[in-house]
Amino acid sequence: MDITQLILDDHHEQRRLFAMIDEIDKGDTDSLAAVWKRLATFLEVHAETEERLFYPALLKVGRKVGDTEGVEEETLDAIKDHNEIRDAVAAVRGETVGSEGWFKAVAAANKANGDHMAEEEREGLTDFRRQASLQLRHDLAVQFIAYETSHVTGVPPVDKDPKAWVKEH
Repeated sequence: MDITQLILDDHHEQRRLFAMIDEIDKGDTDSLAAVWKRLATFLEVHAETEERLFYPALLKVGRKVGDTEGVEEETLDAIKDHNEIRDAVAAVRGETVGSEGWFKAVAAANKANGDHMAEEEREGLTDFRRQASLQLRHDLAVQFIAYETSHVTGVPPVDKDPKAWVKEH
């Protein structure tokens, strides 16, 4: 098992769930609400799991190999992105399921999440695969999947101050 692959698998599932919403009849608000609830919960659990396990490890490994500035910048940006995704998900809650406003809010959440995933896949995950040992990647994967599965019903969304977060870690 490899934490970078688990994160990529989660990204695939997020893309799949957003695509499902696009394919559900706009009048089928029960199905739209059910898929959105699953996706919104998944987005938050995924972000929280990354913040607990992946990003602290990325910082530690990157600093150890002398890439302090690079990994700190990547992590600051990732925490900021997670906050933007949380805010976009919260905006969906303020709309009536199936309405034009709801679909616009879902599209905004999809864009925020898609931008984050693309950047994370290009930078953080690539750097971590290059710098972290296979054993560390495996050990973190076990912790990652254990945390995600034990919180499958959700975690409270909490925005974090990126600079304070990086300083703490």
